[in-house]
Amino acid sequence: MSAPKETEQHGETRRDFMAILAGAFGAIGGAFAVWPMINSLNPAKDTLALSTIEVDLSQIQKGQSKTVMWQGKPVFIRHRTEEEITEAREVDVQSLTDKQSDEDRVQKPEWLVAVGVCTHLGCIPQGQKQTDNHGDYDGWFCPCHGSHYDTSGRIRKGPAPKNLAVPPYEFLNDTTIKIG
Repeated sequence: MSAPKETEQHGETRRDFMAILAGAFGAIGGAFAVWPMINSLNPAKDTLALSTIEVDLSQIQKGQSKTVMWQGKPVFIRHRTEEEITEAREVDVQSLTDKQSDEDRVQKPEWLVAVGVCTHLGCIPQGQKQTDNHGDYDGWFCPCHGSHYDTSGRIRKGPAPKNLAVPPYEFLNDTTIKIG
């Protein structure tokens, strides 16, 4: 009988190497086959492009509002007057349905940024134009079911259970904000 080969003593043969190599190629091939399916679950590029928008505030005068679209929803941007700021800050927070102070809803007192969708049934409240009905609190009014919002976008009267949502936003400089 001949002496065992050195590679057989350690349990490593050419067959073992080929099995490991085939397994590695199979795993890599499987990953390449599955990747398109996994990648299809990511948001589309056009959706990602809408995830953030930059808005120039320099054209909005005090007392005026602007509506922009973000993620398929209207966002109300209002350049508030001193009277609107004072009115919003003097409200007793404990008297509100959704208890939020004005300071919790704005980053700079003169700028209010809120998603323009009524929290009752998803209608678009009136109040962006000077000629619109602004409701009993000089903010926004949803004529569908009678919800009244104040100059801070807080629900003050009517069936809406929550304030107008404040989207994530940041000031890039004094005249530009990034929403999203």
